[in-house]
Amino acid sequence: MIDLSSPVLPLRLALFLAIAFAFLPLSASGEKLVEGIAAQVGNEIVLASEVLELAGPVEERLRQAGAPPSEIAIVRKDALERLIETKLISSVVERLELGADREEVDNAIGAIAEDNGLTIDQLLASVSSHGLGIDEYRAKIQGEIERSKVINAMVRSRVQITETEVRDLYDEEFGSQRSGGEEVHLRHILVMAEGPRATSVESACVLVSDAKTQIERGEITFVDMARNVSDLNPERGGELGWMHTSDLASWMSSTIKDLQPGQLSPVVEMPFGCNLLELVERRQFEAISFEDAQTRLQNEVFQRKTEIEYVKWIDVLRGQTYIDRKAGFGG
Repeated sequence: MIDLSSPVLPLRLALFLAIAFAFLPLSASGEKLVEGIAAQVGNEIVLASEVLELAGPVEERLRQAGAPPSEIAIVRKDALERLIETKLISSVVERLELGADREEVDNAIGAIAEDNGLTIDQLLASVSSHGLGIDEYRAKIQGEIERSKVINAMVRSRVQITETEVRDLYDEEFGSQRSGGEEVHLRHILVMAEGPRATSVESACVLVSDAKTQIERGEITFVDMARNVSDLNPERGGELGWMHTSDLASWMSSTIKDLQPGQLSPVVEMPFGCNLLELVERRQFEAISFEDAQTRLQNEVFQRKTEIEYVKWIDVLRGQTYIDRKAGFGG
């Protein structure tokens, strides 16, 4: 058995979920937020307005798609259960004194910004532009940190992994990897033909051609330009990362074939829009051995099993806590 002695709980994963949730629009389905009790959880209550706010973005999309009221009710029920879980976690945090302080939240926000290639100011500006207040965003990050602490304290000791499980995951992820060849590090600007910035392939190509000119003149970096104009991965500066040349679309392969690191491709017109590639670097592909991937795979198996144990534990906690779901919200 492999017993991991240091916490490897997926804190970054939890934090990325927090930032992803933060970027959802906060406007609800057009329904007025109401006050009232949706559920009682021990000595805590969940407000109806909290449920409607959390469910709002999904409800709006379902309504636009013509979903029946029964599906809307399921969304609200799921939102209520998430909020009940939050109350249960909060009670454990308070009882075990596992609260996250301001410095921990600051460090987490800094890590999220770094992982996304942003400054903290850029990250917070992006959060604000999506309608979420900074204090509210910090509260969400704090909640995710505290949830991770609770899982470390209450669940982690139950989780052990075997080398067989790790090797099975290696075979799943790398069993079909290539034995040689070349891989390239690419960045990509894509302006859609019918997107937020263009109404046709021609107008998209005008934007991309102008972007290429500015980059070649040194007026702006490819990354910053991608953040400004690309409809693909703008938050990552158009990063595609390392890709084996055999995995590239045929138009990409032919476009970068003669490029040297640091060079831009010609503007490539496609039916879906207009494209510009930057070849960052080339290198010979080296297969990833089990030893190379072992630590990451151990952590991944551990994380998966931790989430399974967490679900079991939270279900037990629900059973031990007085929970009264009100009519209309799953009661």
